[in-house]
Amino acid sequence: MAALVIAEHDNLSLKAATLNAVAAALQCSPEVDILVAGNQSDAAAQAAAQIAGVSKVIQIDAPNLADQLAEPLAAQILALASSYTYVLAPATANGKNVLPRVAAKLDVAQLSDVTKIVSPDTFERPIYAGNAIATVQSSDPIKIITVRTTGFDPVSAAGGSAAIEKHAVAADAGKSAFVGRELTKSDRPELTAAKIIVSGGRGLGSGEKYQELIAPLADKLGAALGASRAAVDAGYVPNDYQVGQTGKIVAPQLYVAVGISGAIQHLAGMKDSKVIVAINKDPEAPIFSVADYGLVADLFTAVPELTKALG
Repeated sequence: MAALVIAEHDNLSLKAATLNAVAAALQCSPEVDILVAGNQSDAAAQAAAQIAGVSKVIQIDAPNLADQLAEPLAAQILALASSYTYVLAPATANGKNVLPRVAAKLDVAQLSDVTKIVSPDTFERPIYAGNAIATVQSSDPIKIITVRTTGFDPVSAAGGSAAIEKHAVAADAGKSAFVGRELTKSDRPELTAAKIIVSGGRGLGSGEKYQELIAPLADKLGAALGASRAAVDAGYVPNDYQVGQTGKIVAPQLYVAVGISGAIQHLAGMKDSKVIVAINKDPEAPIFSVADYGLVADLFTAVPELTKALG
């Protein structure tokens, strides 16, 4: 009944989503191991060993694992999978990339975007953009699960003392190679890990207005920047700002939606936020149906006043 969590990391530190995946794994099994597959990943493995509730850390180091490409990483998971009843990863771009390959090779059904562990073989996951919750029962001998991180409170990153086992790298087909990565540099918090998010929508009218109104408010709050799909499609901001069903799923302590009508696609990505504040001039906007605090006002007047009031 043991569970294996695939750590998400940059070889130096663990991504916060790993802690949520461990929380889900502990609800499946009291015995939870973590796989840290990378290159020169000792620091990440040490961090994994400190996580509360973890029994063992399996570390696999190889040059072809430095960037955790799906093909070589899947080969490492498959080499270990027979020892586990559950294999879990966060439902991030990385998790969604690698676990379907593992499930296909094992000839089992993947359980995607799980938000609740009902019993050892029964799980809940959102469907229809979060408008319905499906309860899924799996009889597969190995359950491959991606975890929606907003559904599980993270375990403590400290307090554990798991042993670290170094395993030899499993051979992979060598069909993929890392070519390059283009990263958006920002001093702001990462969107999926931020405690406060300020998002702008199509109501802003332009990318210039987004920078003029949304960025100063986010600076005052120490917030990450987000956007609706409409704002991204209109070219106001890069697509890594997008919150929603086809963007990033977030659940910060505070979510401020400015000029966002609240299309179902957007609500699916942020409705689990602890406190939602909406500013929109349309009193019938769907965003107000999920907002804890709503301000029916012209955003071009209200947002500068709010920013000024924050000092």
